[in-house]
Order: sequence, then C-alpha cells, then structure tokens
Amino acid sequence: MIENLTRRGFLSGTVAAGAIVGLTACGGGKSAGGTASDQASGSGGKTYDGPKVELTFWNGFTGGDGTFMKKLVNKFNSSHDNIKVTMQSMQWADLYKKLPTAVTAGKAPDVAVIHLDSVATMAARKSIQPLDDVAKALDLKGPDFAKVPWVAGIYRDVRYSIPLDVHPMGMFFNKTVMDKAGLDPNKPPQTQGDYMSALETLKSKGVAGHWASPFQFTGGMSVYSLVAQFGGGLFSEDASHATWHEEPGIKAMTWWMDLVKKGYSPAKVAQDADFVAFQNGKTAFNWNGIWSLNTLAENKALEWGVAPLPQIGELKAVWANSHQFTIPTQRNGNSNRVDAAKVFVNWVSQQSLEWAKGGQIPARNSVRESDGFAKLTGQSTLAKQINDVVFPPTVPGINDVIGEFYRAVNEIVLGGKGVESTLKESASRADKILEENRKKYQ
Repeated sequence: MIENLTRRGFLSGTVAAGAIVGLTACGGGKSAGGTASDQASGSGGKTYDGPKVELTFWNGFTGGDGTFMKKLVNKFNSSHDNIKVTMQSMQWADLYKKLPTAVTAGKAPDVAVIHLDSVATMAARKSIQPLDDVAKALDLKGPDFAKVPWVAGIYRDVRYSIPLDVHPMGMFFNKTVMDKAGLDPNKPPQTQGDYMSALETLKSKGVAGHWASPFQFTGGMSVYSLVAQFGGGLFSEDASHATWHEEPGIKAMTWWMDLVKKGYSPAKVAQDADFVAFQNGKTAFNWNGIWSLNTLAENKALEWGVAPLPQIGELKAVWANSHQFTIPTQRNGNSNRVDAAKVFVNWVSQQSLEWAKGGQIPARNSVRESDGFAKLTGQSTLAKQINDVVFPPTVPGINDVIGEFYRAVNEIVLGGKGVESTLKESASRADKILEENRKKYQ
C-alpha cells in the first residue's frame, strides 16, 4: 500500500531535518553556478575514463551500518584507479543542517545519502540536483527497482534521488516466551484474530505480550502502519491537509491504546524499554525496524525470529523509510566529478547485497531477487512487505508535519489524553504547518 504514491532519523534525524529546513530561504531561478540540471548533465554513465578525481561522500551511517558502507567504499576505490571516494559519516540531524550550508558555501560533497522524506525539502532548497539525466545515463528505469522507493524520489515530476534501500518495520518474536506460554514458537501470529488470541494466552500466563511504546521509535511508526492498515493515511491525496484524525486514525490509535487498557502492555513504557524487555524475556512480541536484526543476532542467548508486521486492519501495510542517493548542487560544477559520482552511485546500487547485510532491503530488484539475498533470512523475510510499505508524501518540510502526529501518539499513550480530541488538535496544528510550508517552499 502506498500513501500518496502518485505525488510523491536512521532515522531519528528525519524529524530534525524538517525542523531545520527553514534556516536558509529557498528561491526560484538559478542556483550559483547555473541550474542544477545543467550541473548534473555530462557524458558519464556506467564507466569513467576521465582524469583522476577525488569524491566526498556524506551520509549518516554512524552505527553498525557504517561499517558495511565503508567496506563498499574501500572495495570501490580498490577497483577504480581514477576515482577515490572519501566517506564522511555524521549524525543525520547534523547532515541535514550541514548540507544546505555547504551548498551555499560552495563546499558541498559530491554524493550524499539522505532519507526519502527529506528529498523534497532538499530539492525545494536547491541543495540537491535533478537526476533524470543521471538515471538516463546509467540506464536506470522503474522496472529495475521496487516501485514505491523509486517513485518516492520524484518531486514535481523531476527525479532527485536514486533509491539504495528500504528499511521497514517487522514483528520480532521471542521463541522462548512463546513456548513457555504454550504458543507455537515457529508460527508467529499474522492475522488480527491470531494476534489477539496469542496476547490473551500470554496474559493468562502473566506475560504482557506486546509493550506499547508511546515514542516515535517505535510506537509512533507502529500506529502509522496501523492507520494505513485500517484504510487511511496521514494526509489527503494532494497532501494539503492532515487526515490522521479521521476514522482510520481513530481505529489505529484506539487499538494501540487497548494494548494497555486490556493488560497486554504495561502503561507508560519508557523509550526503548519494549526492545529491552523483549531481549530479557519479559514480552513475546516487539514491532521494530529491520535495523534490529544485527543487534538481536549478537545476543547468542536469545531464541528469536522475525516475521512481517501482523495485519490488524483490512489491508496489509507497514511503515518504512528509504536511503536515497543524491548529488548535491555545486557552486562551480565539475563535469568529471559528476560523471565519476554517477559511476559510484550505480556501482554501490549493484553491490547492495553487501549493504543488505547491515540490515537493509535492497531497492534494486536484481539484488533483492538474488540467491545471495535469499540467504539473508531476516532481510528476505521482511522484504515480503516491499509492496506494502507506506511513505510520507514527497512535499517539502513534511517531517515538521509528521512530528505533530508522533506528538499526538505520545500525548495519548503517555499523557492519557483522549484519542479523538488529541488527534483532531494535532491535525489542526499540522494543517497550519502545511500552509506555512506551501508559502515557504513555493
């Protein structure tokens, strides 16, 4: 299921990104050094035969994923005598602050990875270049990639990014806890009926089976998934106003709150306490991101498994995000560096099986459908959701707006506020931000 597909941090930086996009005013016309499309054009493609160049590559891979990307960069450098890539990792929030400033100062990196929900913001600020010509030069087409992340790189009918991966949520289950409660540890519940039955069984054994987090990571993202499962979305089709206060949102938020009210979850769960409790055998199910795979794999004493998010509503849907390659706008364009950057982006995309080992699903179909990826059990299991992921609409400043949704989830679960009134109030605040953003980014 795709929210607003036709228009349209890890992630903790993505909300921060929306908060800082207004630091530099955006305007129309040409950027310094020519139009972005002028800069991105060139003769480069899948190979680079020009003089030796050095490229800078910015990303927010400061955790374990950074190790995997660094290996790819080193492998690329060893196989390309005339291109040297220097990788600089920083916190996502810092990257989203520094990138527009670096562009203005004429010190932008040659390549940057950003989240898909920051693509429109960076494009509107002219911090990244259109990439339609890059996709054409590399012969990259829609059928080469999963549809949702491919379309998500388009802003105002122009491509600004090339998808690297998709990182969705999934359901992790503690096999030991399930077994002790009399549940089959090899058959995780996937329907609403089976899930509620399992929670009731666990409750009868004195186990709170699903701890309901009130925080964006990962309660807010879980409720986001549920809104879509109940047939709704966070925004109207044209992204002009918030819709999470409508019936699907009320159903989703009520179901989440019922986990607490019915005794399936303790009240007022602290940040990440649900994930800790899962690893300590205090709960059976944890809805979390694919990035948890390697963390859990390091816990050799834990017997666990992973499955797609259960279908609680009428539709299959799951929150996800995507890392996307971009080429930042340069004050003085250098065609050799741009051509070399194309080669780097294409090469990493083709080699993204190694990247998948860090806890990602490759956006490129050929990699995702390879025998090597099938051997990555956790990743390939969650990849079954590739057509069910939901992304925000591709509009500038969208993370400012979604922040109001996550705030509402927190106020309801942690603060005990009413579901309908709180969702309505937050949607009203979101509408005001959307209106302000339309003026800011026109």
